[in-house]
Parts: sequence; C-alpha cells; structure tokens
Amino acid sequence: MEKQFLVDDLNIGEAWRLFKIMGEFVEGIDTLNEIGPAVSFFGSARIKPSDSIYKKTEKLAKLFVESNFAVITGGGGGVMEAANKGATEAGGTSVGLNIILPFEQKPNSFANVKIDFKYFFIRKVMFVKYAAAYIILPGGFGTLDELFEAVTLVQTHRIKPFPLILVGSDYWLGLIDWIKTKLLSEKRISPEDIEILQVMDEPEDIVKAVQKVIIL
Repeated sequence: MEKQFLVDDLNIGEAWRLFKIMGEFVEGIDTLNEIGPAVSFFGSARIKPSDSIYKKTEKLAKLFVESNFAVITGGGGGVMEAANKGATEAGGTSVGLNIILPFEQKPNSFANVKIDFKYFFIRKVMFVKYAAAYIILPGGFGTLDELFEAVTLVQTHRIKPFPLILVGSDYWLGLIDWIKTKLLSEKRISPEDIEILQVMDEPEDIVKAVQKVIIL
C-alpha cells in the first residue's frame, strides 16, 4: 500500500527518496517551460457544475486563453475542473497539476497537459514559478494555503510581485476586513501589505487587471 505521510518517511537510509523528489522537479520544469505566460487558478474542489462560481470560472479561463494566457490548476474537480474546461474549450493550454492522494482528489478530464505529483511542496513551486497571476476563487483550507503562501512570498520579496486576485467580494471581503482590523491594526503587517491583494468580481475586469501588469 502506498504510504500517505511521505515527508515523515524521509528517515535515515531512505535518502533515495530524494531522487524521486528531483524527478518530479525535472518533469514539472521540462513540461511547463514550454507553456508561455500562464495564470494559476485556485478554489474549492467541491463546487458543482450547476454553481454560479463554476460557470464564472469557465468564463474567466476562456477569457484568459483568448488573451494568450495558459491556465494552470490543481487538476481536480470543482473550480479546477471549470478552469481546465473553459481553457480547453477555448482552444488553449489547460494544465492540470494533479496531487496523488489516497482519497478526495480525482483528476478531471479537461486538462490537456497533465502532471502527477506525490509531493505537495513540488506542486506548489510549479504553481508559483509559472504564474503571471493567481486567481483565487471561493475555496477552503487548500485555497487559503495557496493564497497566503503566495502573499508571504511576495511580502518577503522571495518572488516578483504579481496580481493576486480574490474573485467574489461577497466571499472575500470578510477576510479582508479581518486582515485590516486585526493584522493591520495590531501591527502584524505593514499598510503596503494590504495592497498585495485585490478583490474583484467581473471576469473582464480581472483579465484587464492582469494584462495591465503582464506584457505579452
């Protein structure tokens, strides 16, 4: 049976696993170096095709493809499926970076470039390395994890700043208010850190915001 807690298994005598890690990095870099400018989409895997968020995600992905961007997702269902579907149906490059889990994630059928990862941290590097922007739709812990990791990398100047757009003011403004009333007011962050995040609603406005920063 495949072991689930892979990082915990890096014990003495198991350094050979580092070659698997290197192999995943090599495959990811070799594959994604050819896709050109891309946007990474994040959001809940539990959203159904009938949901308005699913439909908005499809439209967003289509608009980005029409603006000469590739689309990258985590390769699963919900928002990821919608983004891959919209990109593929628009004739664009639709990347699914699937994580191999013993439960929950099942790869969607719409990505036309697929890579499987065992290690979350390698997959995360691929998301941020090849992204011209992060598009964050409503989601849960995984979405928040990707969001705040990217914010931290920008804040600490470990990566070049790029648009981090939270899609859906009704979903995200409560979080922004909490950041302002707690983190900012108690001096846990600086005023300029708030500017890393943008909250937007309309797909056309989101694409324009990315185009202003990214010259193709």
